[in-house]
Amino acid sequence: MGHWYPLGVFMIAEIVATHSILVKLFLVFLIAGFFIPKMTAHEPFKFRKASFIYTMIFQAIATMIAFTGIVAMVMGTYHFSPDILLMILIWGAMMFIEIKKYKVIKIAKLTEPQTHTLLKGLFYKISAVQLFLVVVMVVLMILKAKGIFNV
Repeated sequence: MGHWYPLGVFMIAEIVATHSILVKLFLVFLIAGFFIPKMTAHEPFKFRKASFIYTMIFQAIATMIAFTGIVAMVMGTYHFSPDILLMILIWGAMMFIEIKKYKVIKIAKLTEPQTHTLLKGLFYKISAVQLFLVVVMVVLMILKAKGIFNV
């Protein structure tokens, strides 16, 4: 008869794997978001609608990542550490920035070409910052897993 493992060991491994998959999906989503201003370059109101859809999906994926991370921390042997605190802070900052970005796009007068151009630039810059934050966190966690860097 094989080894007996508590059910929780497999559940924790699954939740951590799910968290990892969601982060990878989020990275792909963030990269795909760079195409929104290009696809709606000459149609400002489609830009607003696409931005709204983007924000809703962004929030959904980010919330799933946070939820799986919290479940992994609670179920597993992960203690509240600086790296977990950093992940929470990055999540909070990204959600705040994304909501503010959408509010600016929502209230802007998109009939003016300069405003539309300015908002597209803002969209690119914010997307780049968000992508950078996620990549930095992923790299830190990879280095931590390999024992090279300990947060």
